[in-house]
Amino acid sequence: MAGFDKLTEKLARGLARGTSRRSSLAWIGGIATGAAILPVLPVSRAMAAPHSAGHNRPPITSGNPQDPGDRSQCDYWRYCAIDGFLCSCCGGTVNTCPPGTEMSPITWIGTCTNPADGRAYVISYNDCCGVSSCGQCLCNRNEGDRPQVRPQSNNDYNWCLNTQSSVYNCSAAAIVGVAVEK
Repeated sequence: MAGFDKLTEKLARGLARGTSRRSSLAWIGGIATGAAILPVLPVSRAMAAPHSAGHNRPPITSGNPQDPGDRSQCDYWRYCAIDGFLCSCCGGTVNTCPPGTEMSPITWIGTCTNPADGRAYVISYNDCCGVSSCGQCLCNRNEGDRPQVRPQSNNDYNWCLNTQSSVYNCSAAAIVGVAVEK
C-alpha cells in the first residue's frame, strides 16, 4: 500500500508542477463548453415520431361521412374536452379500450359539435385502466372544462375508480346522445 501512496503522491506533485490554475480553469471551461454544445449535434430522432401526436401514422377514420376526421389527432371533433392519451393510438378505438385494460364506469362528460351535421353531442370520456400509460397521442383540450368543484365536467382527475387497477392507460370518447338545445 505504501508503494501506491508514493506513486499517487509523485503523480499529483508532477501534475501540480506542470500545470497552472489558469490552464486548469481553461481546461474545465473547455469541457463545460463542449458539454453545452453536445445537445445541438445532429441526432436521428426517428424513435420520437411514434410518440408524437399521430405524426407518421396513417389516418384512423370511420369511413362514415357523418363522422369526419382522423381519430388519432387531437382536432378530431369528439375530443373537444379530452385530457390524456388517445385509445385509438394505443390499440383500442375511439370508444373502446385496448386489450388488457378495463374501462372505468366513472366518467367526465363534454359537449362537442359534429362538423358534418352541425349538431352538438354529449360525449362520455372514459379512462381505460389496468396497464401502464400508453404514452402515444397525448391530447389536452379543455373546451367546456369546469373547476374541480364540478368533477363530472373536469378532465384533470384520474378517473380509474371502481376498477381492478387505478393505473391509467388511455382515454376513450363515446357518444352518449344528442345534446338538447337551450
